[in-house]
Amino acid sequence: MPNFAQRSFFHRTFVHNIGLKLVSLLLATGLWLVVAHDPPAEVEMRVPLEFRNLPDNLEIDSASFTEAQIRIRGPERVIHRLQSADVRAQIDLASVHPGERTFDLNSGQVHVPQDVVVVQIIPGQFRLSFDNREKRVVEVRPRVTGNFASGMRMARVIADPPTVEITGPQRRVDAVEAATTDPVDVSGAMTRAAFVTQAYVPDPLIQVVHPTPIRVTVIMEGSEEKKK
Repeated sequence: MPNFAQRSFFHRTFVHNIGLKLVSLLLATGLWLVVAHDPPAEVEMRVPLEFRNLPDNLEIDSASFTEAQIRIRGPERVIHRLQSADVRAQIDLASVHPGERTFDLNSGQVHVPQDVVVVQIIPGQFRLSFDNREKRVVEVRPRVTGNFASGMRMARVIADPPTVEITGPQRRVDAVEAATTDPVDVSGAMTRAAFVTQAYVPDPLIQVVHPTPIRVTVIMEGSEEKKK
């Protein structure tokens, strides 16, 4: 016959808070059933690279590498609910200097939801070049298109403001002769025509510092008037 100590141990172990213990057992059983019926799945995603901590005086001087192909694995229910924003690849640029540099892209730089692991990253390495940031004021040259009225020609083209400030990698900024505008069509204009448009630089790594509308005025004159 069990003694008092044995009965007390049995009571503490199996009877005390039996309701909570049964609930815990049911939850554990349910979790096991969910996991057992939730096989792993894989998916490939194209993920844009996030460049962080770039020094204020530098610019990225290459635009060829902006995303990575990442294969991830996890429970099927999690994989099916994944959104593109749930997977992020972040590159720390705090220690870069002007010139070229090779970066390793590994799982430690890829942020994924809980229960998901990174299986493969393509490419595993990539190169970027960096240059000093430069600002410069350049002329605005309007782009004029269209068929002139018979006997008419352009006498003057005026841009207001006549210049814009641009910024970007130093060697690219130094190579810019002028900014241009979106095309303005002067077809049929007889005396003058005014248009409001935008100025830009074709190089995608150069930006206009403070974009502002450009007023383009085209002044026409007759061919005979020009001869006089």
